[in-house]
Amino acid sequence: MHWHILGAGSLGCLWAARLAAQQHSVYLIMRTANALAHHQAHPYVALSDPQFLHTQHYPVKAQLAEHPQPIKNLVLACKAYDAQAAIGQVAHRLSSDSLVILLQNGLGSQQAVQSMLPNTRCIAASSTEGAYLAAPLHTVFAGQGHIWLGDIVPSVTASAPAQLASLQAAGIPCSWATDIAPVLWRKLAMNCAINPLTVIYNCLNGQLRHYPAQINTLCDELQRLLCRAGQATAACNLHQQVWDVIDNTAANSSSMRQDTLQQRRTEISYITGFACAQSLALECETPTLHTIHRQLQKTLLEQGLPTT
Repeated sequence: MHWHILGAGSLGCLWAARLAAQQHSVYLIMRTANALAHHQAHPYVALSDPQFLHTQHYPVKAQLAEHPQPIKNLVLACKAYDAQAAIGQVAHRLSSDSLVILLQNGLGSQQAVQSMLPNTRCIAASSTEGAYLAAPLHTVFAGQGHIWLGDIVPSVTASAPAQLASLQAAGIPCSWATDIAPVLWRKLAMNCAINPLTVIYNCLNGQLRHYPAQINTLCDELQRLLCRAGQATAACNLHQQVWDVIDNTAANSSSMRQDTLQQRRTEISYITGFACAQSLALECETPTLHTIHRQLQKTLLEQGLPTT
């Protein structure tokens, strides 16, 4: 099976390595001719365990977005703020028979991509796997998790795509959700409760135990927002799940904090920004959420990073 991966970050390279290990033809879509030339000199992705005891190199091909080869299966693994521009570069290579899997954080970008591809099946992914790049095209699998996949535009007649079995056989731990919306909203709420505070306080996830009142108040507001948005299932038991994640990932640095420490743009607009916009649109008061969003913007501004 042929797979194209657009976005050679930690998750994109993790998927590329797993698929290549199962003899799939994997093509990384590179941003520039220089990046393509560098990869052609070292045509593989590397995958290591957290202790770097074992590192495997898997052969993958590479090409530019303007390459004429049609794309049957695309994994969009770029950041949420790059998703629309990235799809715009390869939209001419997609057809009604193509499948696009979206690995973006937060909410908003997935729907925007689907609107750009009205005749292509787009599937949203919600992942709890942990990975980071030790070097370009060298990913470290830092934490076992699970991935839920589901159609952005749900249909009573649509079933899980045949590609799901290939992903599972490649060791990608995924399951099909007939309605992915509650999963995405739940993940959004978890991200809103954890990621911004780790940036504001510059702390590991576990150190959020020092701020129980603020987190519990925030969870109260997020539960109300989820219910107002028609996502009562996602709101159920939110407090406990947030604290479980904080405890289970105590030694981890959130993805938003990692981006900030490495002077990279964050996905604020698709996490707290999206949630704040929804609270206003739905007339659901979330003062703590709005305060944290403003504090996050102030922190990013002080570090010279974009606030959107």
